[in-house]
Amino acid sequence: MKLDDIKKLHQKKYRQSFGQFLVEGEHLVLELEKAAKQVPHWRNAQLYVTSAHEHWPSPWPKHVISDRQMAQLSDTRTPQGILAVVPLPPATRGESASREKALYLHEVQDPGNLGTILRTLAWFGGFRCLLSPGSVDPFNPKVVRASMGAIFHVPLETEVALDTLGQRYARIACLDIGGDSITKPEFQAQDCYLFGNEARGVPKQALTELGAHAYTIPGAAAIESLNLASAVNMAVYELNRA
Repeated sequence: MKLDDIKKLHQKKYRQSFGQFLVEGEHLVLELEKAAKQVPHWRNAQLYVTSAHEHWPSPWPKHVISDRQMAQLSDTRTPQGILAVVPLPPATRGESASREKALYLHEVQDPGNLGTILRTLAWFGGFRCLLSPGSVDPFNPKVVRASMGAIFHVPLETEVALDTLGQRYARIACLDIGGDSITKPEFQAQDCYLFGNEARGVPKQALTELGAHAYTIPGAAAIESLNLASAVNMAVYELNRA
């Protein structure tokens, strides 16, 4: 792949056009290597390194470039001198594994929030992450970095319309103030867990049409709401506590 084309991968339209995304830094490349041992798709990467990493034991084709060229490709202020160009994963819509639960994010906007959520899902395992139209691109370099490699370990679906959830999941839970406590046993029995946009939540009419059951995270209610990633972290922990 030409270096000029690699630079374009910082933009979503080119990631979609070329079917590739960027993975930058030693930790993320190591996580990619780990994932490639289990999932054949991740074996189709290309590695780009500066002279400082030219002896990196890569399982993929390796290209040595100058520090100046790396700085042009990098999305960080202080490039580590190693990045991979990785094919976007194939669509896996509707291919949920048995006993796998779904977590649906409606119009999540913050790359840091999404990356943190993916880390949580990868830590506990057994979850599929569904993203609505209008959500941040999970292959945005900021999301990939924030995920710390979790993006290679969590099944992802994008552009999943909210109104299609009822066709796939019989029991849908949503996090909302005033609902039942997530400590109730019924919370464990849901099939899909729905979380809303950081500022606007989920449209009430859509929740009614889906028959979503409202749950809440018990607290002192000294503030209006929890950070989205924090709410997901607590809910997923509760699901794995029993």
